Amino acid sequence: MDWRKGGSSSNVEVDSGGGGGPRFGGGGRMGLGGLIVLALLGWIFFKNPLALLDQSGGLPGTPTQSGQPAQVDPEQQAFVSAVLHSTEQSWGEIFQARGATYVEPKLHLFSGGVATACGGATTAVGPFYCPGDQKVYLDLAFFQQLQDELHSSGDFARAYVIAHEVGHHVQKLTGVFDKVRQLQQRGVPMDGADGLSVRQELQADCYAGIWANHSQKDLNWLQPGDIESALNAASHIGDDALQQQAQGRVRPDTFTHGTSAQRVKWFKAGFDSGDMAQCDTFAGEP
Repeated sequence: MDWRKGGSSSNVEVDSGGGGGPRFGGGGRMGLGGLIVLALLGWIFFKNPLALLDQSGGLPGTPTQSGQPAQVDPEQQAFVSAVLHSTEQSWGEIFQARGATYVEPKLHLFSGGVATACGGATTAVGPFYCPGDQKVYLDLAFFQQLQDELHSSGDFARAYVIAHEVGHHVQKLTGVFDKVRQLQQRGVPMDGADGLSVRQELQADCYAGIWANHSQKDLNWLQPGDIESALNAASHIGDDALQQQAQGRVRPDTFTHGTSAQRVKWFKAGFDSGDMAQCDTFAGEP
């Protein structure tokens, strides 16, 4: 992925360390075991902010140490800025074609812990979107975890992570978060293979595919193997794959993000079509 073609976004923030977000168990980065515990609560880097953040008033655990100034490698910050800029360009054009205005989100880089409008979060939770302040939060240390613990590497796999979280921002702007909240209040379950959380996450995967489609047309920046790296990332973070790895069995009634096959399917649906109309994960089977 020739990400240097992507320009630079003015919406990247670097945490000064004053946020005071909680850490768990005395601080430090959680390993895979800790991540799997969070998986059972609505886990991993494509979490549902309504279920895990908004509804709970913050993440579980006891705050023991405040966040620290983000240690940001200039090359990685430039990469994040380029990808974010590309999402701004792509979604700006898509919204304009729909007669709407795309409001660009901020992307906040932090280290260790961070305070947000959705509650406190740590590196262990991974990248996430907070609808309360319309920001994407990312600790760049997660990219190493993505490679080491989730077996996904490559620039485009990392870009896919960012694009998915921006997909949640698109959902915020288009009223999906309000729709999910209303359905939840009417008793529609959040969790489970057919739950609202799975449908919301799969739609964000589809929107990540739409971004990939439009950004490639605009920049011609993908290289051989890039799409495969994104699909590989999607295949490793399905609920079934994570539960099998953690527990040796799969429990569809606790799904929050969809199976590996579903995540690949919906990313491809977005990438192949470039059309938001093809991303209605709330209709029919997810």
